[in-house]
Amino acid sequence: MFGYRVPAPNEALLISGRKQRGAEALPFKIVTGHGVFVVPVFSRATRLTLAMQEAEVVEDCYTKQGITLTVQAVIAFKVGDDHESIAAAARRFQGDQSQMPTLVGRIFSGHLRSIIGSMTVESIIREQQTLADAIVDASKTEMARIGLAVDSLQISSIDDKGVGYIRALAAPHQAKVDQDAKVAQAAADQASAMAQQESVRHQAEYARQTAIARAQYQAEIDQAQQTAAQAGPLAAARAQQEVLVERARVAERNAELRQAELIAEVIRPAQAEAERIRTLAQAHADATKLSAEAAAAQDRIALDQRVIEQLPDLLRAAAGGLQGANVTVLNGAEGLSSVVASLAGQGMALLDAVRTGVAPATGPTAQRPEVNGTPVGAN
Repeated sequence: MFGYRVPAPNEALLISGRKQRGAEALPFKIVTGHGVFVVPVFSRATRLTLAMQEAEVVEDCYTKQGITLTVQAVIAFKVGDDHESIAAAARRFQGDQSQMPTLVGRIFSGHLRSIIGSMTVESIIREQQTLADAIVDASKTEMARIGLAVDSLQISSIDDKGVGYIRALAAPHQAKVDQDAKVAQAAADQASAMAQQESVRHQAEYARQTAIARAQYQAEIDQAQQTAAQAGPLAAARAQQEVLVERARVAERNAELRQAELIAEVIRPAQAEAERIRTLAQAHADATKLSAEAAAAQDRIALDQRVIEQLPDLLRAAAGGLQGANVTVLNGAEGLSSVVASLAGQGMALLDAVRTGVAPATGPTAQRPEVNGTPVGAN
């Protein structure tokens, strides 16, 4: 927009041309961080950089010992961020801002010579950060007066211009360093030699293990090849063995089948025939036994019949034997009954004796029972 100005983040906008109110008012207005409308013709806007700047100092200085040292330092500075610092810097550098590094270099050159003059070469070399901090502290007041702030100061180099003092100071340390370096080199060489020897041993061990592994691999390969070469005959032998085994099984099954056939065709019929013959023989024996028992029964029946038929003769023979006997009958009827019962018992015993004696004799020549010496049934 026409007349509207916006400062960059690292700039301050200075607006002049309008009267500022207040006894301590600045002759210009400071604007940072935002835009502002500048009335053309009546106002003017200029810019003051707030960016970081650098000043380099190279100065010949005398130490406390009177030795000349060339010291080179680098100062990083910028305009302060507050309005007071911006106003102080604007009054001094608004016309030519390039003069900032020159003025800063001159300020720090004076402080550098002053502080180094109070120090020895040894302390300067050993305590460079202390030297830098001392120079910054000494210049703060002057830098603040002109609106500048120092961020850092670094001593970049220190040289004695060929006097050799610094080198002489460094000689013992250099010798110690060289000695330490030689010792370290010797230790490194020894470690390297040991490492090489260890490497050789490891290589030899690795070569041995490799040779052993190769021999094992070759042995496994040879064994595998032999196994593969024998696989064919072994397979054929196994197949032949399986064939023989199968044939043996077939023969065994044929034998079992033939045995079953023989049992069905010969043994079972023979057993059946033997069983039939045994049955017939048993039946014949049973028939013979029955016949014999029947015959014996017939003989007993015939014997009993003959005994019955001869019983009158036996009774007559018994009566004849009693004709000459004196028989006394006592007790009347009771005595008679006793005698009759005795005679009946004797008759029954006689009948059993006759039956027992006559039973085996069935032929015409068999001996017949006798009563009082007379065969029974004899005429």
